[in-house]
Amino acid sequence: MIKDSIIKDPSLADEGHKKIDWAAQHSPVLNDIARKQLADGSLKGRKVAVTVHLEAKTAYLAVLLHEAGAEVTVTGSNPLSTQDAVCAALVERGVRVFATHDPSEEDFERYIHLALETEPDLLLDDGAELAARLVESHPDLMEKVEGATETTTTGILKLRAMSEEGVLPFPVLGINEARMKHLFDNRYGTGHSSIVSLLANTNLFLSGKRVVIMGFGWVSRGLAKYAAGFGARVIVCEPDPVKLLEAHSEGYEVMNSLEAAEVGDFFLTGTGNLKVLRREHFERMKDGAVLANAGHYDHEFDLAALREMSVTEREARRNITEYELPNGNRIHVIARGRLLNSGAGDGHPVEIMDLTFALHALGIHHLASSAHSFEPGIQALPEELDREVARIKLRTMGVRPEELTEEQIRYQKSWR
Repeated sequence: MIKDSIIKDPSLADEGHKKIDWAAQHSPVLNDIARKQLADGSLKGRKVAVTVHLEAKTAYLAVLLHEAGAEVTVTGSNPLSTQDAVCAALVERGVRVFATHDPSEEDFERYIHLALETEPDLLLDDGAELAARLVESHPDLMEKVEGATETTTTGILKLRAMSEEGVLPFPVLGINEARMKHLFDNRYGTGHSSIVSLLANTNLFLSGKRVVIMGFGWVSRGLAKYAAGFGARVIVCEPDPVKLLEAHSEGYEVMNSLEAAEVGDFFLTGTGNLKVLRREHFERMKDGAVLANAGHYDHEFDLAALREMSVTEREARRNITEYELPNGNRIHVIARGRLLNSGAGDGHPVEIMDLTFALHALGIHHLASSAHSFEPGIQALPEELDREVARIKLRTMGVRPEELTEEQIRYQKSWR
């Protein structure tokens, strides 16, 4: 039997409706897709399970899928990013929700499994949270799943490993690898929202400070760009020598992370890996160092080691935990090492998530009618859907792309 929604407080719905309505007002690409593609009946009666950071932009996507006729169940992909007011509003709009802000680990797991127990036809995933638990714990439900879309770099890595092991029996469209996702969401969205959250939570001055960026993938490129825009002195640490030279060519200082640990004021991680900042880094950090994570999971810092090293641990400010080391130095961690922008802020700007969720909407719509055309495993989102999102966005801006002449087209196709 499918359970009713589990949320914290239904009385918060009015606040949630305002947030969702604001997202709707600033999501022209999703609105266009809802009118033209989602309204064709392909999703009518289909069961869709969604796990993404459960705030207003995610909620609006869920509402549009519901209005297109799908039976939508939503749960959170991060305990701290779920907003209870948004959950309450979603339930009033006909979407089933299993999510509360800052649940216990047991409840967080339970909510995801409850979403899977609705026997979804399609998954809209973030970090492969749904897909991995489906394969591990619900093999009896796997045959019913026709396909999925995946949001993050972390999820793509997990799904690729599952596919190589031969345990992923359905196709997953890698939204993260679409150009309209990683070029905008990962870079500009993460850079903007993370620095805004860092400033709002610390109330500190960034200009002139040394900001150490761990990694130089798309996420870290965005972090470096926006930190530099606020006048920070950016240092990049990266294991790939080509990327490190690229960071140097962008004008950033580059060094080994142990050297950077001694001079950094702020440390931002966005690698998708684990323990990129650990005991040997903490021992070198100066008093007052601030650590913030923009990667998917909270294990980019070795928090267990930091707790073990500390003589005291306290809440220094809302969303900031202070660890005092035996030498008297204090290290501050934002959002318990979880996502800085979503766990201690409102996440990416609406216009950025409009692009990412447009890709998801088109991907889910495409799978609803054409999942049989894909092989099981991680697959690229069709290039035409990626370009369609860009075309719609430009059209809403009143911009018309250049068109090649016949002569130019012939020239590009000729080797002579």
